[in-house]
Amino acid sequence: MKVQAKFEAADAGLQRAGETSEEAWKILRAQLRDRLGETAYRRWLEPMTSEIAPDVSGASLATLTLPTRFMRDWVEGHYGDTIRSLWQQIAGPGTVAFSVMSPLAKAAEAKSAIDNAAIAPIAPLGRAAATSSPPSYAPASISSSASANFTGDLSADLDPRFTFDNFVVGKPNELAYAAARRVAETQNPAFNPLFLYSGVGLGKTHLMHAIAWHIRANYPQRRVIYMSAEKFMYQFVRALRFKDTVAFKDQFRSVDVLMIDDVQFIGGKDTTQEEFFHTFNALVDRNRQVIISADKSPQDLDRMEERLRSRLGWGLVADLHPANYELRLGILHAKAEKLGCPVPDKVMEFLAHKIASNVRELEGALNRIVAHAQLVGRTISLEMTQEVLADMLRASERRITIDEIQKKVAEHYNVRVADMHSARRARAVARPRQVAMYLAKQLTPRSLPEIGRKFGGRDHTTVIHAVRKIEELSAYDAAFREDVELLRRLLQN
Repeated sequence: MKVQAKFEAADAGLQRAGETSEEAWKILRAQLRDRLGETAYRRWLEPMTSEIAPDVSGASLATLTLPTRFMRDWVEGHYGDTIRSLWQQIAGPGTVAFSVMSPLAKAAEAKSAIDNAAIAPIAPLGRAAATSSPPSYAPASISSSASANFTGDLSADLDPRFTFDNFVVGKPNELAYAAARRVAETQNPAFNPLFLYSGVGLGKTHLMHAIAWHIRANYPQRRVIYMSAEKFMYQFVRALRFKDTVAFKDQFRSVDVLMIDDVQFIGGKDTTQEEFFHTFNALVDRNRQVIISADKSPQDLDRMEERLRSRLGWGLVADLHPANYELRLGILHAKAEKLGCPVPDKVMEFLAHKIASNVRELEGALNRIVAHAQLVGRTISLEMTQEVLADMLRASERRITIDEIQKKVAEHYNVRVADMHSARRARAVARPRQVAMYLAKQLTPRSLPEIGRKFGGRDHTTVIHAVRKIEELSAYDAAFREDVELLRRLLQN
């Protein structure tokens, strides 16, 4: 290729020939366009500007500036290594830094856009013009600039680790994951609202961040607000205090996607609920996407107005169940791979069995083991794991026992604890017993034979049958699934 030949020549002789920084920058742009493709280049790299100067050592310092913090983080995270490598090939030893356009520069850019729009001729609205799609990124457009400022001022920061690529999918969370992907990938709301709920540390916030990342990456023209319910309440109270509720309403009701995390925290806040109710209705009426997360299903939210609970259950309600053994093991392998540290399979299996409460604790345990191995210089082994995690393992053992599970399930279904060990097969007794076996498998590190022995000396195959039966019933009976989930949370709290 002609362009490639130019790059090879540049690589061999640009420094010796004394090319200017401007020429080096042009060559870098051309090479990035060739390597990354036209679509990625136009979306992410075309808006980038450069300032090149020698640093204190005399080497080149290239400062690359992007319009928004989100674009800077994305470019540096996905293309930073490539850009640095190419720049050193073209301009010699030096460093590359990424920055965000200053507010003054943004204001000047916006003013320039307004001036250009004022003197530009108005094109006729023919059929082709009316149906053509907008460019993926328009650096000089007022709407794009306003969108960047708007989301930057209101939205919470997104965790770069929480993407769809980093989410481990299994049976307990596959519905919520599939729904989140569908909502992120379609501009017309597939489910409105999408309501995600689960206990602590099971992945609902991860999915919320992943949706926001995907939309911002693939539809940068869409205005997205992601924030906690507490911050929504704070913004509303602030608007009331400064008598600026009109601006508040305009801001929240003009977005394309509104994402509110932990909505249960506005329970009992009547005025905030009233405003959220009207904001929700306004967005849904305009076919704008609303995504909500909470720790309970809409109908179980405490101190929430009935009409709001009804609205929240309008679309798709998807829950994330606690991870089963297979999913916990998959999460551990994915985490270890990202940490770049080999962990023996026996250690992985031990952790997946022992730490069943939530994914956050599971990942925290792995982090502790890897950090200890790297800082102290010890080899990761089962013995070392038990030593390092002694406090966590004791807490896990102390938290839930099979006896506690049997007692709580018996109370819930109004049967005797003795029925858990009896040979009675009446459904009124057998179903609670199966629920207790299922919870024992999910919430304790006990083996199947051990669980069977605690239920009147039953065989491990009986426990397997009970677990499968509860999983099947939970898959198609929402009320039963809610019942089991309620018991789980009562035991874990």
